[in-house]
Amino acid sequence: MTEHKIHITKGNAKMEGINSINTSTLDNEFCTKMRGTEAICKDCYAARFEKLRPNITVAFRRNNFMSEKYLRGNEIPKINARAFRFSSYGEIINYKHAYNYFTIARNNPDTTFTLWTKRYRILQKVLKDTDKPRNLLLIYSSPEVNKIAPKPYGFDKVFTAFTKDGAKDINCHGSCMNCLLCYSHNEVGFINEIIK
Repeated sequence: MTEHKIHITKGNAKMEGINSINTSTLDNEFCTKMRGTEAICKDCYAARFEKLRPNITVAFRRNNFMSEKYLRGNEIPKINARAFRFSSYGEIINYKHAYNYFTIARNNPDTTFTLWTKRYRILQKVLKDTDKPRNLLLIYSSPEVNKIAPKPYGFDKVFTAFTKDGAKDINCHGSCMNCLLCYSHNEVGFINEIIK
């Protein structure tokens, strides 16, 4: 049996100090479909960045195996961090991919993990089969700009992007590591950011 090693992306810019596990948005059928809609995905920053830096795509593609098999043994990375993000680039590919994120969180109980996704139905299937680790926060990423979506069952927060003209109740600013609003259990259920 071949053992794979997960590629971990070092956080930079807004996410300086918060590393992540990602897959390529260019290979993801859901992402490709969403870029052809009027959703926020039509201006996908991750796809633009990958096209500018093809070496990043190569690195992200190393993690595609997470959608093909369940992680075992040494394939489960040891994370030594206060906060960590799943899918800062790309999106959940399928059930196995999502389940593997749960496995990583469960095996690293001292780190708080956060997963942004628009694919809440996949997560809800995983939640039917296993308990959500206490150190994993699920954030529903609103597909529409200037429109806060309802919080799906099993999710902790909703993240919505706003234009300057449509901005309301903006509580996401600058550095994630200096804020940690998305990366901690708190009473804030809706996080709003102005599109950059």
